[in-house]
Amino acid sequence: MPIPEFIVETRKKIGTDLMWVPAVSAIVLRDAQEPSDWAVPEVLLVKRADNGMWTPVTGICDPGEEAHEAAQREVAEETGVEATTVALLGVGAVGPVTHSNGDKACYMSVQLRLEAVDPLAVPVAADDENTEAAWFAISRMPVQDPKWRLAIADAAAQRRHPQTFVPRLGLNKR
Repeated sequence: MPIPEFIVETRKKIGTDLMWVPAVSAIVLRDAQEPSDWAVPEVLLVKRADNGMWTPVTGICDPGEEAHEAAQREVAEETGVEATTVALLGVGAVGPVTHSNGDKACYMSVQLRLEAVDPLAVPVAADDENTEAAWFAISRMPVQDPKWRLAIADAAAQRRHPQTFVPRLGLNKR
C-alpha cells in the first residue's frame, strides 16, 4: 500500500499543504553468506519503483503504531522477509519534501536496525512500491544516496560495537 488511508483522508482536507508525518527507515542486516565477505555484513535493500534507486525499506507509521512495529511491518510488506528490531540508530527530521503529485511533507524519521529472523530468507519485491528486493554485501551495495550510505554504515557500526555507538541522525545536520 503506497499511501496509507489516513494520509489519503487527511490530504482530502488539507490538499497539498505541508504535513508532518511519522516515518521509519529499517536497516536490516545479516551475516555475510559468502566466505569472501566474512567481515562485512549484508544489508536488505529495495529498488524503488518511483525513481529506480536502491534504498533500505522505509515507510509511514500508522496512527498509534510503535516505530519498531512499523519497521517490522514495512519490511514484511515490501520484501516478504520477517525481521526483528534490535536497535535504535537515531531520530531526526527529514524535509520538507515536495512529492511528484505536489504533496508537501516533513518526516520525523526513526532509523532502526533489524535482523532477519531467517538469515537465509529470499526477499521479493512484495508490493507495488518496489521493483526488486535483495541482500547486498555492504562493501558492494548499489546505494548511491549519501544519507542512506551513512545510515547503513551506522547500522553496521552499531551492530559491531553496540556499547560505544553514538547516533548521528537528529544530533546534527547532514
